[in-house]
Amino acid sequence: MISKRFWSWLALAFGILYFALPLLGTLEFSLRARRGVYSLDAYRSVLADPQFRETFTYSVVMAIFTILVGALIVVPTAYWVRLKLPKWRPVVEFITLLPLVIPPIVIVFGYIRLYNTSSFLPLTGSITGTNILLMLGYATLSLPYMYRAVDTGLRTIDVATLTEAAQSLGAGWGTILARVILPNVLVAVLSGAFITFAIVIGEFVLASLLNRPAFGPYMQLTGANKAYEPAALAVIAFSITWICMGLIQLVTRFSKHTNAKR
Repeated sequence: MISKRFWSWLALAFGILYFALPLLGTLEFSLRARRGVYSLDAYRSVLADPQFRETFTYSVVMAIFTILVGALIVVPTAYWVRLKLPKWRPVVEFITLLPLVIPPIVIVFGYIRLYNTSSFLPLTGSITGTNILLMLGYATLSLPYMYRAVDTGLRTIDVATLTEAAQSLGAGWGTILARVILPNVLVAVLSGAFITFAIVIGEFVLASLLNRPAFGPYMQLTGANKAYEPAALAVIAFSITWICMGLIQLVTRFSKHTNAKR
């Protein structure tokens, strides 16, 4: 009789092949820009393109601001809900899951309708306003992942005891958040930050409809006009995502190792 371990390894091998073969095929195709030999010509062409550098830099900057804004919104909210409003936790969790249910195109059309040049807050009427609107859209899309990561981090600490100890020493709410709670959930915040970074780098709908020079629309434009460069961009985008996932694992393991030493 075939053991359960055999079927487990078979399922694992099937999953690896299912995900790895398309990536290997894309990688192999991206190396065939020069006829008859493998070369990095497609990657050289992409990296030498000024638009690549501009759009990638723009998306990295937007990702950094999105992470900061997301952390400033999520950490105090998750902390306050766990400390003072535990009965509201299911409601808050439901709200944070809405971006997974509502398509991004609906969100961006709502933004355009609410914040167009004829509205009370015409954010789309200027480049800075549109950038702020795009950043808030990114923060909305990353909200489920950031909130889940921070909430999981808060579960591992005694929030009430830490708060009472800090208050007994004369600390205010801002000091408690910045110097007591945040250092204890920093690994969770970093995990959410890496996921947010991966989302922002590859996002297309919001940036395209708001007409901003982000990396996602650049990949789509390159895919519509060139042959081998889109495959190179796909490999680069996948590499960024996997690096972010690897950094999450690294930070998590480092945190466990540090806690074990303590």
